[in-house]
Amino acid sequence: MNAPAPAAAAADPLIIAGRTYSSRLLIGTGKYRDFDETRRAVEASGAEIVTVAIRRTNIGQNANEPSLLDAVPPSRYTYLPNTAGCYSADDAVRTLRLARELLDGHDLVKLEVLGDPNTLFPNVMETLKAAETLVHDGFKVMVYTSDDPIIAKRLEEIGCCAVMPLASLIGSGMGILNPWNLQLILAEARVPVFVDAGVGTASDAAIAMELGCHGVLMNTAIAKAQNPVLMAQAMRKAVEAGREAYLAGRMPKKLYSAIPSSPTTGMISPKSA
Repeated sequence: MNAPAPAAAAADPLIIAGRTYSSRLLIGTGKYRDFDETRRAVEASGAEIVTVAIRRTNIGQNANEPSLLDAVPPSRYTYLPNTAGCYSADDAVRTLRLARELLDGHDLVKLEVLGDPNTLFPNVMETLKAAETLVHDGFKVMVYTSDDPIIAKRLEEIGCCAVMPLASLIGSGMGILNPWNLQLILAEARVPVFVDAGVGTASDAAIAMELGCHGVLMNTAIAKAQNPVLMAQAMRKAVEAGREAYLAGRMPKKLYSAIPSSPTTGMISPKSA
């Protein structure tokens, strides 16, 4: 597995539910042409955590079909089973309980409860309900939600180990449409915050990281690129660059500046001309 920028990653680890990771890029395993392309994209991304749609991906349910477990082995990657395609709290809970059985007690999961099949916008009421049940059941819940700071805080209070507000609609590639709400969420959060959904290209990922997000999760932006493996590599670099820019601290924005960046010593002044 490719490792991200060694020195920087070691000095700035990502911690989720008590476990340390080097890469801040999380990627999905759906929508690729086949499992071989999935494998190559995951390797190029440097990701250590991969999401798996339990309802759509074979991870052992169908013994006679190709399995993601062979292409992206759990011995090398942390699986993040998700509830893609669930529209109620009950469905989401059942799906993740099944995932725990299939993955031998694995308890780190991604919860998403959708409210509309056209926009795939989250149903926050059902999400809150499912989160309470799953946390009570002992799951470590990373949760997809809207960019509402109040809902994000409530999910944290319930016990979710990470909140994952959307940048824009799932699969839209529109990028971060409301950076101000993300900043409000980040200002109050005591758990990691990941941008989830809507990333379209590398600059979107870099902006998310520059805002202070702890990481970015994406699938369509890589899988539906003309060259998914190359895009995975670009996303890896963007996340690393954005994080380093955030840690470095950017210069203040100014409408104009009277302080030139070049030395002024020895210049002929207007009066002496």
